[in-house]
Amino acid sequence: MQGGLGSPGALSHAYVQHPPLRCDIPDIRGLFYDDANKFLVAPTADRILYWKIAPSAPSGPPNSDPVNEGPVLSVRFSLDQKAIGIQRSSHEVEFRNRETGEACSKKCRADSETILGFFWTDCPTCDVITIKTSGLDLLVYEPQSNALRLVESKKFNVTWYLYTHESRLLLLASGMQCTLFTGYQFSAGGIVKLPKFEMMMSKCEANNKPVLAAADVHIVTVYGRIYCLQLDRVNMALNLYRFYRDAVVQQATLPTYSSRIAVSAVDNLIMVHQIDAKVVILYDVFMDSYTPISAPLPLLVRGLPSNSRQAAQTADHQSSAYGGTLYGEGWNFLIPDLICDADNGLLWKLHLDLESIAASTSDAPSILEFLQRRKYDLSTVKTLSLAIIRTIILERRPINLVAKAMDVILDSYSRLMKMGGSAAGARRTSEQNDQSSGQPVEGSRVVSQEPPSGTMNRPVLHTDSAIEVECRPEDGITNLAAHVDRTFLNASSDSEDIASTSRAPSQATSGATSKRPQVLGEDSRPLASGASMQHGTHVASVTISPFEMFQSVFLLVEDEMMGDPAYLIVVIMEFLRSMSKAGLKAPPNLYVMLTTLLARSNRYAEIALFVSNKILEPSRELAMQLVELGRQHSMTRKLGVDMLRERCLHHDYVAVLLQEGYYLEALRYARKYKVITVQPALFLEKAVAKDSARNVAAVLSFFSELMPSFKTTSDYGRYQHVLSEMV
Repeated sequence: MQGGLGSPGALSHAYVQHPPLRCDIPDIRGLFYDDANKFLVAPTADRILYWKIAPSAPSGPPNSDPVNEGPVLSVRFSLDQKAIGIQRSSHEVEFRNRETGEACSKKCRADSETILGFFWTDCPTCDVITIKTSGLDLLVYEPQSNALRLVESKKFNVTWYLYTHESRLLLLASGMQCTLFTGYQFSAGGIVKLPKFEMMMSKCEANNKPVLAAADVHIVTVYGRIYCLQLDRVNMALNLYRFYRDAVVQQATLPTYSSRIAVSAVDNLIMVHQIDAKVVILYDVFMDSYTPISAPLPLLVRGLPSNSRQAAQTADHQSSAYGGTLYGEGWNFLIPDLICDADNGLLWKLHLDLESIAASTSDAPSILEFLQRRKYDLSTVKTLSLAIIRTIILERRPINLVAKAMDVILDSYSRLMKMGGSAAGARRTSEQNDQSSGQPVEGSRVVSQEPPSGTMNRPVLHTDSAIEVECRPEDGITNLAAHVDRTFLNASSDSEDIASTSRAPSQATSGATSKRPQVLGEDSRPLASGASMQHGTHVASVTISPFEMFQSVFLLVEDEMMGDPAYLIVVIMEFLRSMSKAGLKAPPNLYVMLTTLLARSNRYAEIALFVSNKILEPSRELAMQLVELGRQHSMTRKLGVDMLRERCLHHDYVAVLLQEGYYLEALRYARKYKVITVQPALFLEKAVAKDSARNVAAVLSFFSELMPSFKTTSDYGRYQHVLSEMV
């Protein structure tokens, strides 16, 4: 398999889906990405063509807008999509009203400064920001008068810049080596100026002073946190920087094993592409783990026509397979998860193969934690999680490993219940994530922004386009669970976990250098992206409720473990312990299942113990099951009958008494609690069976008094006739 092309069974943790979006239209003058509006833009001589690529790639022809003829260096639509900004040259940006067609321009002094770029913002004080070699201009666009009004100018030297709309973060590089940075965050909440900081670069020679290129710096947003990734070509590593309001901290170093890479961010994972080797490395920085979650694996193309799969195995036939070459010279990586093939006019979207990632480790708790943090492909996440739990139970893994796996699932569901799926809860989840990152931030609080969908917009010819990322929750049981005899199970709770065949995503510990600040100021709040509010919104779909655990795990494994239910009993007890710890209630039918398994093992004494100590939560379902099991064990039946009476389940209690032949006791109970839901014929049949005219008369009199309409029923006439014959 070359270049990652292969059969559907090829091992890969990342893939692109065939067919891609085709934008190879004649006469276009380059391709641009407007990440604020999720537009792929292709200008022609007198029109702007654009495709809306989110939430899914379009299938029809592009939309278009007429524009004046002239060169196009970059294109950005306003956030309300009522205007278009077009950079015409290094000294002019044209702004065009889409409704009226009128245009105005922002120009700079050609002899002393150059326009590097521009972007639209939702900042309350300005609409447009232009970046020049002499600093920034903050402008207000006034469509009524078709004019631009200067609000403020910020003067300093700028060599190049990076901006992503997702983070609202602008980084300005300066200095002889372009390693000195000034940062601003322009959001709906206002403007935040970051402290100046310097990026370190390794030297390959003593007197050599390398210059940092824009292509070697990336802004990514994962789990609602803003990071900057700087490629150190000499050390073949990415320096990871975290942004706070009053500090920029180098947190760690991610090995890349190559000096020629590209960066993507897919579903809160950092994806490093080794261009020469044509493989992908995945990093998950959620738990401050800075080692790859798996070995480097090729990028796969899925969905190729069946007759071209074999041809696609070789580099010579890659072009005929899908119309391009993987990691070709024309590939431009658009953060977060897009790849634009400028040479062939193709747009690819990157995906994670969660099934392959899950199959790469046997550490079930870790992979479950990893899956619970995903926000895309939600049905796959839930299906995989349930399958993993079923598998470790059927394989009879050590009980402590199964318990940890259940803790992961129930903790995730419990967090969702506590935050109620609200925006405030989502914000708290983001804050908890920041606290769990181990940063010594006192009083940290995420600065939230509104997440309207814009980024650095550059021709696809360049690889320094900005990066945009979608981002961002026991008392009796604990003591009595130990009562279950585990010794005969051969599965002690102290058993060692099954060793991982490869490092688990959430457990990989960093051997890389991690640099942390000694002290951060009182205002050292993490700088958060506009999508940080979205982090908690997906949890409702990936979390697994206790009912789903019962339906999709315990019901399915019960039949396969009939022969030796002891292990399953211990598993259910651990599940109940975990639920009690998380403050959740178990489905009543789970108690029914546990009772049945205990009775099947002739462990009636434990049933009585669990009922008396409320380990088995009283319910109608459990009471009826205890009554049923009482056919073989009278004391168990009594537990069930008492539970019905204690829970005031009058109808069922009367029905059970009748079933056992205690119709007079049932009659007295029905009179006391006015139970009129039981059919009188059931009482009369029992009385007739006793061949007692007195009892039959008493029952008829009772129901005639309790239910006056009873005398009009056929049952009354029939049993009145039976009574007359008995007399």
